[in-house]
Amino acid sequence: MADYKHLNLSQRIIIEHSLNGRLSFKAIGRDLKKSCTTISKEVKNRRNFKKTGAYGRAFNDCIHRFTCTFSGCCDNPACRNTFCKFCAHCHKVCTEYKKENCTLLASPPYVCNGCKKRKNCTLEKAIYSALDAQKEYELIRSESRQGIQISEEEALRLNAIISPLVAKGQSPHAICVNHMDELMCDERTIYNYIDNGILSVRNIDLPRKVRYSIRKPKKDSFKVDKHCRIGRTYDDFGLYMMEHPDTPITQMDSVEGRKGGKVLLSIHFTIPQLMLAYLRDANTSQSVIDVFNRLYLELRREVFITLFPLLLGDNGSEFSNPLALERDKQGNQRTKVFYCDPSAPYQKGAAENNHELIRRVIPKGTSLDYFIQDDITKMMNHINCYPRKNLGDKTPYEVFSTLYGADTLKKLGISFIPPDEVTLRPSLLKK
Repeated sequence: MADYKHLNLSQRIIIEHSLNGRLSFKAIGRDLKKSCTTISKEVKNRRNFKKTGAYGRAFNDCIHRFTCTFSGCCDNPACRNTFCKFCAHCHKVCTEYKKENCTLLASPPYVCNGCKKRKNCTLEKAIYSALDAQKEYELIRSESRQGIQISEEEALRLNAIISPLVAKGQSPHAICVNHMDELMCDERTIYNYIDNGILSVRNIDLPRKVRYSIRKPKKDSFKVDKHCRIGRTYDDFGLYMMEHPDTPITQMDSVEGRKGGKVLLSIHFTIPQLMLAYLRDANTSQSVIDVFNRLYLELRREVFITLFPLLLGDNGSEFSNPLALERDKQGNQRTKVFYCDPSAPYQKGAAENNHELIRRVIPKGTSLDYFIQDDITKMMNHINCYPRKNLGDKTPYEVFSTLYGADTLKKLGISFIPPDEVTLRPSLLKK
């Protein structure tokens, strides 16, 4: 009966129409010549949850919505003359709010397609859409064929075995022969990790390596476990800022030079527009963690929490370990991490704009391998002492000093540059 092939769009459309017609998984599987378990997994894994109300009624999933007598909890002017149970926003701020989940979603068909109560229901709904399910399937299929799938812990474990032996002049082949049971991967995989910069070893460190012409560009990245994004998406960031509107936002990003070489971590304070930059040997999450751990020790907990209450980054693999950034080594909360949407750099546009000043000194494509941290600090001192029109012609150095004090600037290693000495040309770092 089963053909062991993936579901296609036509089959998913049949599933959607069948669910709307209230057919069972067994009946749908019989029509598609698929196991009913396959249909069940498809529906549960591809359903979308939507916070929509009913006809003439706003979304409200509070368990007290039928007996609630509160009014005017939110700032919406239209809510002040009516009860909160008719408002779509009051439950976000109400202290008595308690979410109610539909018990019907815990059993087949696990979705609201075809539900007779849907027209009057104001709870969160689970909908199976064939088009959305197909898009999600194609995205997962595409990602499964890209990059290198390895966790941060596994990369560190392999690096601890391979790098010291390569430093002694051993080849990956010899290492694989002597440590086959420890590595648990083949020689070709080790070479791929080295080519993609996953390990601290570089091709130049290998005693002999055959060089072939590159047939196809390879993406210099490895897959990221998307579970780290749960509760930290840009939508979650928006909700957090609604509840904590006075929280300063710090944006973090990476500035690359030559592919596979050294890279900058930029940390941008959006209100004073001051930016820090730290040189890293490789674009790994551990290198980012090391920077923030060092700042945490140098600034002390009180100052660190004041400067970095919230970090907003992109979806790069270097930010794929949020727990290590959010908590210190004792497990204490020190910041919160959120992520922009994929392919949406405008969501942290302040940092992107400031990168233009970095590119005046270090043009795009210039290798960072020849610089040291003192060079980068010197460049950032000049950038931070450059006046900005939207700061009332003040410099980020002056505004930051007013907000956080000159002592904090000193701890961060930021120095003042007189206006006439500010240089934003490549000649600044020429030796």
